[in-house]
Amino acid sequence: MPPTLLQSKLLRSEKPNLEAEVEIPTWQQEIKTAFRSADEICQFLNIDLAEMEISALAAKQFPLFVPRGFARRMESGNPDDPLLRQVLNVVQEEVLDAQFKVDPVGESQAGLAPGLLQKYAGRALMVVTGACAVHCRYCFRRHFPYQAFQEIGAEDGRWQPALAAVRSDESIHEVLLSGGDPLVLTDDLLTELITLLENIPHLKRLRIHTRLPIVIPARVTEALVNRLASSRLAVWFVVHANHGNELGTEVLQSLDRLVTAGIPVLNQTVLLKGVNDSVEALEELFTKLADASVLPYYLHQLDRVAGAAHFEVPIETGKKLIKQLRIRLPGYAVPRYVQERPGELAKTILA
Repeated sequence: MPPTLLQSKLLRSEKPNLEAEVEIPTWQQEIKTAFRSADEICQFLNIDLAEMEISALAAKQFPLFVPRGFARRMESGNPDDPLLRQVLNVVQEEVLDAQFKVDPVGESQAGLAPGLLQKYAGRALMVVTGACAVHCRYCFRRHFPYQAFQEIGAEDGRWQPALAAVRSDESIHEVLLSGGDPLVLTDDLLTELITLLENIPHLKRLRIHTRLPIVIPARVTEALVNRLASSRLAVWFVVHANHGNELGTEVLQSLDRLVTAGIPVLNQTVLLKGVNDSVEALEELFTKLADASVLPYYLHQLDRVAGAAHFEVPIETGKKLIKQLRIRLPGYAVPRYVQERPGELAKTILA
């Protein structure tokens, strides 16, 4: 997938020096110094690259991109580390399966305007950028045609078609900011976009879907939190963590900044083979989230995106895991187990 204009601006840098350490990196520095090859990250983790069945083809189709801070949460010397499995390009991605498609949830049929999708009543989703702070190998948008969708931005008016479409439809009460990852935008750009959305009278809620507070917790800046807390819109934050090891001290502090400011934080998890497909792994993750006042929202059945078949867990296994979790955890700590099916008017509740 070719880099977007914003990716090129944010990510352009020399090959990172793995021995150099930045004492207090900004979130932009974390992006600029991210690992960009399996060789780099395996060397960092003291893992023999020859044993990892790396796929150059998979990396060409969907480049590896992993912030150093996220890599530091991986276990050195462990080729089966659950965080590493989420980001490493392996030969299993080359396996062709007709049931796994480039557009697994039917987004190509949901466009309202350049950069705007609507699949469900009352809300619309803005694809504000194609850039992301980590490339998860199971991402349902790994083949998304960001260039055709026009990466939108304030500097040249490309936000305007999406905003005009929202403005003209009074049935839309909620806008979701997505991507890529909307928090790859600077605080200034986000502030400008939020202000434009606030000026649409019939909008009531703003939802931000992001993985940055998990992979680069420094992104949750004071300026960002203050702007969100002061919005006339009801702001909801939806983060994405799949394993308890992702929730280090800095991550929990970043989530606490949002919660303390009165911003509700929900978490979505994807059920992934070899990552979190055990009751122990899910119990630890959901307990940590609940202890941080973050609500486990959805456990997603894997979207069948081309290249990710090796991550799929059978639905019956997922149902058994939810049944076990209901015995071990309070109700609010057990997410709904769901699947998104193309053309459906709502997510399908599996358990």
